[in-house]
Amino acid sequence: MSIEALTDVSDGPRSKRPAILAAAVECFGEVGYEATKWSEVADRVGIGQTALYHYFESKAHCLLTIMRLGLRNSDVAFRRATEDAMTAEAALRAATAAAYALSPQEVQQNRILQANISLLANARSSEREERERQACRELVARVERNWAELVERGVRAGEFPEHDPVIMARSLLGLIVSVWRWYRPDGPQSLASVSEFIVGCCVRMVMGVVPSADSKPAPR
Repeated sequence: MSIEALTDVSDGPRSKRPAILAAAVECFGEVGYEATKWSEVADRVGIGQTALYHYFESKAHCLLTIMRLGLRNSDVAFRRATEDAMTAEAALRAATAAAYALSPQEVQQNRILQANISLLANARSSEREERERQACRELVARVERNWAELVERGVRAGEFPEHDPVIMARSLLGLIVSVWRWYRPDGPQSLASVSEFIVGCCVRMVMGVVPSADSKPAPR
């Protein structure tokens, strides 16, 4: 996994935190969050279990941090993909394709995020866990706002039919993230083919037309 994807600005060069997060993503991705023992994460990093508590007070705190970083990365990827798009349609294609321009490890991170999204619904008793949960919720709202503003841009420009931007944004995101509930890196479909298919679906949803035969997905 890209170390940038699991690094915060506060992490120093000697911090074990990114390595712990990477090990946790591997473990949660292989057997699920509930079945993963906290000690297994420590073993993969090569540290004692007590050393984990220097960085995370619990397995749930680690999970919430993984979820926050996944949401942060989605927000960053959207902004990078759309910043130079000349039209709303080009931005839509680029943003959708960017959601799948991931390494296998980052795919696991997204699968973990979607499998445990219900964790964000209720307040946590721990202050550090609650801080991460609130940060996740703010990022969920920001990601949704990104897509709603993209839809609004297209409607204002006359590229898209009139839509409720929030409903359309939620519908697009629902389709995009649903892939992580069934896609597997070692499965029969390549991520590139999934990306191309979903890009076409999103364009049809927003524009209400079938893309022409010579339409091509945004570069990945």
